[in-house]
Amino acid sequence: MVGALLGLNFPLGKLGGGAGVAPLVWAALISCGAAFVLMVTLALRRKPVALSAQHLRYFCVTALISYAVPNALVFAAIPHLGSAYAAMLFTLSPMFTVALSFLAKLRVPKKLELTGIGIGFIGTILVASARGEVGHVVDWTWIAIGVLVPLSLAIGNIYRTIDMPKNADTLVLAAGSNVVAAVLLVALAGATGDLASVPILATIPTMVLAQVAAAAAMFPLYFQLQAVGGPVTLSQIGIVAAAVGVIAGTLGFGERYPVIVWIGIAIIAIGISLTVRARLRA
Repeated sequence: MVGALLGLNFPLGKLGGGAGVAPLVWAALISCGAAFVLMVTLALRRKPVALSAQHLRYFCVTALISYAVPNALVFAAIPHLGSAYAAMLFTLSPMFTVALSFLAKLRVPKKLELTGIGIGFIGTILVASARGEVGHVVDWTWIAIGVLVPLSLAIGNIYRTIDMPKNADTLVLAAGSNVVAAVLLVALAGATGDLASVPILATIPTMVLAQVAAAAAMFPLYFQLQAVGGPVTLSQIGIVAAAVGVIAGTLGFGERYPVIVWIGIAIIAIGISLTVRARLRA
């Protein structure tokens, strides 16, 4: 469910961008909408919330590296890369997370996991070498920006595990992090002049409501999965999100990619299957 809801960001973001909404504004819409719905939910629960200094630090760091930065980058990249291609790069998140969890000494990856990472990396090189859709070659700068998104998400996966407040209410974590992310993104959109595109949101209410609903439904599940499964398990949502994004991009928007991209995706899938199999044997 988390991966499917995350995957909706790709087609909805492309539709929003096509309507003229600035990437920063669309990224802010996700956090603003999710924060509003989650804060209302917390208010209706009438349950006192005790916030510590660790909570506030967690909100700020999570908002920056898990929401503000990756969302701003991905929505800026989609018009250049295509929604399906941007989604494909999300398959890197599990491999980055496994590698970073090893560096952070959270766990030692098995040989099978390392093999899967290596195979997946080969597939990623093939996907990147295509540089976008058929007949629409993009600059390597946008490829690099696209790769920064799953890397930022992987860093966030590790941080949230290391610094998650003990016995924290996942709904509070989701709400607080999105409030901070909303403030950051709105401020950045204001500084760049992108807030001028806010009135366009009123002309596409269905898309706006769909994006807010998807975000509000995803974040509580996202933090619950983090708490229960840990960073590597959580990172697997990137695979599902990529599948949803690729289906939407190719079937919904008619995006076409060269054969080498699909070969690369198949190789990535093999690499991911090895890392998953290694996890199941653990």
